[in-house]
Amino acid sequence: MTHPNFRVPVIRKATQSVGNHSVPLIIKTGAAPHVAFTYTESVCNVWFTFELIMRFGVSPDRREFMKSGINVIDILATLSFYMDVAVKNIATSMDASTRDLLEFFSIVRIMRLLKLVKHSSGLRVLLHSFKASAKVLILLVFFVVLGVVIFASLIYYAERITNRGKTGAGVKNDFTSIPESLWFAVVTMTTIGFGDMVPRTMFGMFFGAICALTGVLMIDLPMPIIVETFANFYAHTQARSKLPKQRRRVLPVEAPRPKPRQRSTAVIGELGAQMAANTARMGLLARGGGSAGSGGSS
Repeated sequence: MTHPNFRVPVIRKATQSVGNHSVPLIIKTGAAPHVAFTYTESVCNVWFTFELIMRFGVSPDRREFMKSGINVIDILATLSFYMDVAVKNIATSMDASTRDLLEFFSIVRIMRLLKLVKHSSGLRVLLHSFKASAKVLILLVFFVVLGVVIFASLIYYAERITNRGKTGAGVKNDFTSIPESLWFAVVTMTTIGFGDMVPRTMFGMFFGAICALTGVLMIDLPMPIIVETFANFYAHTQARSKLPKQRRRVLPVEAPRPKPRQRSTAVIGELGAQMAANTARMGLLARGGGSAGSGGSS
C-alpha cells in the first residue's frame, strides 16, 4: 500500500547525551505496510500460486499454456511477490531508492486485472474492435509521430532564430532543444495543452497553431472508422445475447458396441452357419431327387 494512511511508521530508538544526561530519542526511519494488508496479500498470492500450479498440471497442452499472455502475466506477478519477500528478508538494510525500485516491479501484479476480459463482454468487444482496426490505428500513430517530429523541429528553430541576438529580461525561450520541443508537439497535437512550454515569437505561434490544427485533423478523421467497427461488434454481441439459449440434448445411453474383431468373427460365423445350412439343404434335395428317380424306374 502506497497511501500514507495505510502505512505504519518504522521507528528506531536512540539516545542522545545532553550534558551529563542522556535523552531518549525516537527516530522515524521509514514506513511499512500494515500487518493486516501484508497477511492478506500473502494469503491471496498463495491461493494464486495454487491455482496456477493446478491449471498448469491439468492443461492438455503445456506449451500452449506457457505461450498464453494471461498465463505469462500470472507467472510474472507471482514471481514478483516471492522475489519481493525474499529480497526484503535477505537484504534488511536497503536504501530508499532500492526499495522503491523493487516496489516498481510489483506493478506487474496489477496486470492481473486483464483477466477480467474473459468475464466482460464489453472489454471483449473493445479488444476485437482494436484488432479489426489495427491498420487504421497503425497509420494514425505513424502520421502523428511524423507530425510531432516535424513541428517540434520547426518550433525549435523558429524560436531559436527569432530570439538570436536579443538580450533582456523579456527574452525567454522554452525550447532549448528538439527533444524538449517534442513534448510541446505531443501535447499540442493531442489537444491537451498543459501550458508549461509556450512559443513567444510570431513564427513560433504560427507553427504552434498549425500544429494544433493538424493534430485535430489527423486524430479526428480516422475515429469514425474505429467507432463504426466498435458499434458493429457491440450490436452483434447484443443480438447474440438476446437469442434463446438452446438446451443441450442428453443422448440416451447406448449398449456397448462389439469391437471390430468381434464383429468380423460374428459375421464369419453367421456366414459359415448359412453355408452349412445351404449345403445340408442341397444334400436333402439331391437325396429326394435320387429316390424319386429310382421309384420311377421301378
